[in-house]
Amino acid sequence: MFVIERMATDLITIGPDLTIGEAKRIMSENSIRHLPIIDDEGLLVGIVTDRDMRDAMPSTLKKKADYEETLAIIKNYKIQDIMTRDLLTIYPYYTIQDTLLVIQKKKVGALPVVDEEGHLQGILSTRDLLTAFVNVMGLDEPGTLLCILVEDKRGQMKKIIDIITEENISLGSVLTEKSWIEDKRAVFPYLHTNNVINVKKKLLDIGFQLIDPMKWYLDHSPQKTD
Repeated sequence: MFVIERMATDLITIGPDLTIGEAKRIMSENSIRHLPIIDDEGLLVGIVTDRDMRDAMPSTLKKKADYEETLAIIKNYKIQDIMTRDLLTIYPYYTIQDTLLVIQKKKVGALPVVDEEGHLQGILSTRDLLTAFVNVMGLDEPGTLLCILVEDKRGQMKKIIDIITEENISLGSVLTEKSWIEDKRAVFPYLHTNNVINVKKKLLDIGFQLIDPMKWYLDHSPQKTD
């Protein structure tokens, strides 16, 4: 799946000469967290986020008169004074997997999408990525997630799929992950049914171990240290 299939294209944009006050109003009225700034040729020159706006506002610890005076001054500054200029961007032909890695590594909430010349094409946010993930994984239909501990060798996945197929159950998706136990792997099939009693029994009968998916997650989560 490619970025162009999931990015938002119905964008609200502004120019660099718009005031901070006007930009803040636009973001508030349209409930947006990322506001791209483009020049007259449609080239992306910056972006401002809701965090940038909060950081630009005066401290609420100021006396009311001082706060309002400072706020009035700040609102008349140009948005180019606080926008991010050194932008991290992606292209429409990037895959969703590529973009997930970029967002995870750079810890950003959204990425502007540009063409080869730098013209703004869209924005892909973490919300867009989550929607794409839900669709790809088949999680938009009710069902059951299993966690099956298997030996890390060829043929194990086929055994699992065969059992699911025998029960005439629709398979939404399958993920795998290395186990903390040597030579073991965890398989996570998402089944489009809540009736998994027979599937579980057959899996256990051929020697597979079933683990609660939440327990797996907790056991593999990074542990906080004092």
